[in-house]
Formats: sequence, C-alpha cells, structure tokens
Amino acid sequence: MTSSINPNDIDGTYPVAGQDNDSQGFRDNFTNTKTNFQYASAEITDLQNKAILKAALTGTTLDNDMAGSPLTSADIANFSANRVALGTTSGTVTINYATGHYQTVTTAGAISLAFANFPAAGAAGLVRVQITVSDVSHTVTLPVAVSVGTTGIQGYSSNVITFQATGTYEFEFVTNDGGASVTIFDLNRPLLGSNQAQIGYATGAGGTVIQATNKSTGVTLNTLCGQITMNSAALAAAAEVSFTLTNSFITATDVLIVNVASGATAATYTATIDAVAAGSARITVGNYSASSQSEAVVLNFVVINAVIN
Repeated sequence: MTSSINPNDIDGTYPVAGQDNDSQGFRDNFTNTKTNFQYASAEITDLQNKAILKAALTGTTLDNDMAGSPLTSADIANFSANRVALGTTSGTVTINYATGHYQTVTTAGAISLAFANFPAAGAAGLVRVQITVSDVSHTVTLPVAVSVGTTGIQGYSSNVITFQATGTYEFEFVTNDGGASVTIFDLNRPLLGSNQAQIGYATGAGGTVIQATNKSTGVTLNTLCGQITMNSAALAAAAEVSFTLTNSFITATDVLIVNVASGATAATYTATIDAVAAGSARITVGNYSASSQSEAVVLNFVVINAVIN
C-alpha cells in the first residue's frame, strides 16, 4: 500500500509498511496539519467578518454594514430603500439619515423638521420625506440649513411652509457638506412662477363659503383663493355694503383681487377690497343701478403673497 502522506511535508521521513517507523514523522505531519487548519480558521473568520452575505450564517446575526467601502461597476436590479414610518405627530420631527432614505410622517399639528447623521462633508446624502398634512393649519418649519431651492415652493416663507389643502406632499433633501447647507426639492407640486400655461393656484387651493344673515355678515374661508356667495338680502340703489373676510393666509402686505362671478344682474355691481391686515380684509360691494337688488351675488377672490423687502 502506498502512503498518502507527502514526504515533502515531513522532511523526507514517513512510515514504511512492514517495519518499525520513527514517530517523529507523524508528529511533524500533525503539527503541519494543525498549522494549516489554524490558517484556514483565520481565513474563514476573516471572510465571515468582511463578506456581504445573502443570509446570516448559522449561529450569527446578519450584518451587511459595508462601513463606507465603495461599490463600483454594479448592475443593480429590484433595489429598494428602507422606509421609516415616523407616525402621526407634532413638534420636532427628526429625520435620521442613518435609519433610511424614505421617511413618512403625518401631522397632528405644526411640525419642525430636524436632520441627523447626514454623511460627512465630501459625500452626498439624499433623503425623501413624505408629509401627510391632516389640517391646513398645520405648518412645516424647515431647519435654517435648508437654504437652497426654496424659491418658488408653494406656501414657503422664512423657512415655514403652509399648505393650501390637506393631502400628501413629498420633498427631497440633498446635502454634500454634512448638512451645513441643504437643498430642497418639491416633488409633487409645480413651483410658483414656473413656465406654465396658466398663472394661479392648482386644484385644492380654493374653497367656498356662503354668507349668512345679511350682506354685511362676515365670512371665514382659510384658502388662497375661492368663492363667496353673498346673502340675498336687498341692497338699495346706489348703496354699498361691506363685510369682513377672515382668512389665515392673508398678511398685511398681500394683494387681494375680487370680482363678481355670477348671481348678479349684468352691469349692476362693483366689488373692491381694502383694510388688508394679517388674517383679514374688507370687501365692499356696491349697487350702482337705479333700483334695489336682492340677489345672491357670487364673488371670486384670490390672495397674492407680497412683501415689502
């Protein structure tokens, strides 16, 4: 029988069949075998600690943290990002970049966004935030670092976003300097002042209200545009009547426009706005005909945001 032991591994000494043999060869061979197993064990442990795995090895917990190592020339299909559901809340909402690149929140009141764990300067970090606004009184305050891309965002003023209607809105935030400056993108609404076929507000921005009691009764409508149906009480010939429009979107520097839409005898009424203040304005309707009119005049109005500096 030919021995399976390689004589080169034991310095030329190996067992010979049919006679006594020196045990040193066996000891040397076992020592070399033990050393080789130690090398193999170290290599396997190194692979376990560094390899990217499809599933956890037996007795271990899966950890595919690449610790910032590069991935290049990859052909990726069926890739998804971790979604972080932050629930229904108000106050400060922290967007922790390390937990996932798509995060959702529903407003229970006004919220203020804060960012944590953006990549260090020199690497770009991108996160999308879906905000479900449950009440138009709920605002979103952005960190001061969000200073790029804010021009034209609907409802934006001094890092605070107000919303024309309830619904779901998506924003993307990008930084390449560790969060010192952040760019914002409004993903599901057109920017104001962009090149569109129409100028104005999209569906959902407006509302309607019906005036109660008489033509001098105030109305409340917290939208950027809308329609007011006046009471049908009589308005005497050559007379005017005024009422207050209460609207949380109006600021003292804004410009309001109003006109007669329907419900009125042609060439009979005038409509003007004055006394513009934070949260309200006065609308005056005049009957310049020669007879009293008892009509439910419908007025269209729009709030145009303006500033003095």
